[in-house]
Amino acid sequence: MLEPRRESLSDENRKLSVHLARSSSEVRDAQRLRYRVFAEEMGARLQGAEPGVDEDLFDPYCDHLVVTEEETGEVLGTYRILSGLTAKRLGSFYSDTEFDLTRLANLRERTVELGRSCVHPDYRSGVVIALLWSGLAHYMQLHGYDYILGCASMSMGDGGHAAAAAYRRLCEKHLSPPEYRAFPRCPLPLDELDCAAAPVIPPLIKAYLRVGAWICGEPAWDPHFNTADLLMLLPFSRVNQRYAKHFMRHAA
Repeated sequence: MLEPRRESLSDENRKLSVHLARSSSEVRDAQRLRYRVFAEEMGARLQGAEPGVDEDLFDPYCDHLVVTEEETGEVLGTYRILSGLTAKRLGSFYSDTEFDLTRLANLRERTVELGRSCVHPDYRSGVVIALLWSGLAHYMQLHGYDYILGCASMSMGDGGHAAAAAYRRLCEKHLSPPEYRAFPRCPLPLDELDCAAAPVIPPLIKAYLRVGAWICGEPAWDPHFNTADLLMLLPFSRVNQRYAKHFMRHAA
């Protein structure tokens, strides 16, 4: 399988590179990082087969994009990528478990789904996420995909008020056209929440919107992660050219 070339950047005199995980042990390291961020840092209730590892039924069918520290091999950031063709054979995207994606059916085979995005807490300066996006852009070009799909999470730490307020603010400018709407299977009860609360918009959602992504409708409540999840869709043709130059400069 073709994969992104190894690209390197320096962060505090450490050389970092991005590539697809090449071994089961490297995938395991990515899953341990996911557990550290989602369970230990964010309080998600994860029930994997192995303690300290975040693993689900989709993992064996995904490509795992990782940023590693070259000298030690430590995984510092990861995205998992599920292609539309693989999802078709599998029966669904992960997003299908949270949303009714009927209106997106004709896009599936030209889409990759991103999930389980996380970065080591000591490496959140922007270098790791820049490498992940550079690797993703190259992956999209190599395989000819046109759309990026994924769930982006907002904290429910306050009961969902800030998430509801964030959605109300964001949908004013970033809601998808009606033909690209998806519908939450477990909707966040927006009418029962204080949508006038101070919105808290996570950096990942800001980054998606800055690049050109749409929000495909109302958020879903994920009880396992206790998050409000927005379905995001990014047609690659909409990628903001300013950011395209940044993320895709290594992809040619």
